Amino acid sequence: MASAELQGKYQKLAQEYSKLRAQNQVLKKGVVDEQANSAALKEQLKMKDQSLRKLQQEMDSLTFRNLQLAKRVELLQDELALSEPRGKKNKKSGESSSQLSQEQKSVFDEDLQKKIEENERLHIQFFEADEQHKHVEAELRSRLATLEMEAAQHQAVVDGLTRKYMETIEKLQNDKAKLEVKSQTLEKEAKECRLRTEECQLQLKNLHEDLSGRLEESLSIITEKVPFNDTKYSQYNALNVPLHNRRHQLKMRDIAGQALAFVQDLVTALLNFHTYTEQRIQIFPIDSAIDTISPLNQKFSQYLHENASYVRPLEEGMLHLFESITEDTVTVLETTVKLKTFSEHLTSYICFLRKILPYQLKSLEEECESSLCTSALRARNLELSQDMKKMTAVFEKLQTYIGLLALPSTEPDGLLRTNYSSVLTNVGAALHGFHDVMKDISKHYSQKAAIEHELPTATQKLITTNDCILSSVVALTNGAGKIASFFSNNVDYFIASLSYGPKTASGFISPLSAECMLQYKKKAAAYMKALRKVQQSLEKISKLEQEKEHWMLEAQLAKIKLEKENQRFADKLRSTSSGQGLGLAQENPTGANATGQEETSARAALEPAHSTSLVPDVESREDLIKNHYMARIMELTSQLQLADSKSVHFYAECRALSKRLALAEKSKEALTEEMKVAGQNISRLQDELTTTKRSYEDQLSMMSDHLCSMNETLSKQREEIDTLKMSSKGNSKKNKSR
Repeated sequence: MASAELQGKYQKLAQEYSKLRAQNQVLKKGVVDEQANSAALKEQLKMKDQSLRKLQQEMDSLTFRNLQLAKRVELLQDELALSEPRGKKNKKSGESSSQLSQEQKSVFDEDLQKKIEENERLHIQFFEADEQHKHVEAELRSRLATLEMEAAQHQAVVDGLTRKYMETIEKLQNDKAKLEVKSQTLEKEAKECRLRTEECQLQLKNLHEDLSGRLEESLSIITEKVPFNDTKYSQYNALNVPLHNRRHQLKMRDIAGQALAFVQDLVTALLNFHTYTEQRIQIFPIDSAIDTISPLNQKFSQYLHENASYVRPLEEGMLHLFESITEDTVTVLETTVKLKTFSEHLTSYICFLRKILPYQLKSLEEECESSLCTSALRARNLELSQDMKKMTAVFEKLQTYIGLLALPSTEPDGLLRTNYSSVLTNVGAALHGFHDVMKDISKHYSQKAAIEHELPTATQKLITTNDCILSSVVALTNGAGKIASFFSNNVDYFIASLSYGPKTASGFISPLSAECMLQYKKKAAAYMKALRKVQQSLEKISKLEQEKEHWMLEAQLAKIKLEKENQRFADKLRSTSSGQGLGLAQENPTGANATGQEETSARAALEPAHSTSLVPDVESREDLIKNHYMARIMELTSQLQLADSKSVHFYAECRALSKRLALAEKSKEALTEEMKVAGQNISRLQDELTTTKRSYEDQLSMMSDHLCSMNETLSKQREEIDTLKMSSKGNSKKNKSR
């Protein structure tokens, strides 16, 4: 998890770094473009300055020339004013002087006209230059405003990037601190893992030595005691009785019970459907109570009347299959012999469907040819004809796959185990197809019944029969949907339960081996019951022996008590007889003899009892010793079995620990490699961050310097433009005044 987080962070940092590099390239390009634009503007300003200077020089020369011309015009005007009175006085002077003055005047007029035209041309050039200057000034001002806006935007971008870089630097520093803490914790965990691995290696070494000795001992026992390995060959292994899985059997019986209920519902719906279809034929399109129906419908009705003999066996076959699945059997495809019977019953029902299908289609055609049949009803009849064909085809498809599933219980090579899952999947698809067909039949038949109910000749008997057929079709649709969803929900369990069988083998070889296995299972169950009975009888015998010993001890105690009572009674008799007189002793010699005889007879009776009680004591002692040693042997065998099971469990735990140790070593190596790579990546990212930080700082300083220089140049250009405007305004005013 730590390595994944580090890699994710490194990827994010790399993506941010690539984004920053791309933004840096864009900024560099923008700065270079701005530098080129500023250089071009400088060149344009220089050219404009040169052109303005030229125009200013021309303006100066023109103003100077205009002044000269003005002075000359004034002089000429003065001379003209002086010459006019003289001309009046000297009109009579010669024609030569008048002609000379006229020639001079004409020359002056031409020269003045040329100067006026040149002055107008210069005024036009000046006006055009002024207009061009104003246009260039407006363009430069707009360009300056755009450049200022771009400079402000670039400055904002630079400020945002600096903030972002600072935030990323802080974030990376925090991540670095977290990663350092995490690396320290990982180093501690790695040290702990090393210590644990060393301990596990020691334990593993000891366990390996112990288990290797036990393995050698067990291998020697196996080679000496086991005659042959019956799991080596599949033919022999198929005869072995698998472990009894009671949960699996109960689950299979429950599933079979649900399937039986669904099949019973389907059987009831099919019986109703065929029966009500027969009733409908008797009343539509011709009512048999009024007129005779067609021979075709008579034959069709006769066949439909036999539907119970084909439909009922389906329920019986499923019931037999359910009864064959008990808690004591092994339920796989090789042992489900009753599935073949159900498949045969389904085949007979499909033969029945094939037999009635042509009559059903012809009966629908006969309804279409009737005068009562409308175009809509004819269309519904055609749709029902197609639906009946689909229904028969779906049942044939379903019977094919069920017949394939029944093959393993009858033919050894009828179906390979690798194809079991595909066949079961196709059974589910066929059931869903059956459900879809029944939905179409229900839809089309409901439309057909609605149209027939609107006919003027529709009788109450026809309406009732149609409702009954619709209810049976709806029941068929619901039953098909239930059994299709039921099979789809349990198909994974069916596929998984196919491997249920003998261990270390692909399964049963043939139905004969499966049958033999079931017989062996019954024999094994009977043998286990006999062993249980023997065990119970042995327990009863041991209890009876214990009771026998108890009662023998009780009898011995009773004998001892009896002897004590006899002795006490004899002593009492002696004490009473000694207190009496001699007469009495003489009178009763026979009584004393009698009592003596009784005492001797009692002693004689006790002596054989003592002598005979010795034999049962020896036998009981031997039985006790035997029972004690048998109990001890049983206790030792149970302890030995417990020790063997513990050793196997311990061996499995050792193997698991060794695997976990190997995985821990691999994960440790992977983590160390990841830590190395992470450290290298951290150092590389730190170097890249420092370099990028420096480069960005340098670029920012360069950009700030460049922006300052641009601002200075722009201020200078503004000043020059202002001066040019002032000079141009002054020149224009002078020209206007002139």
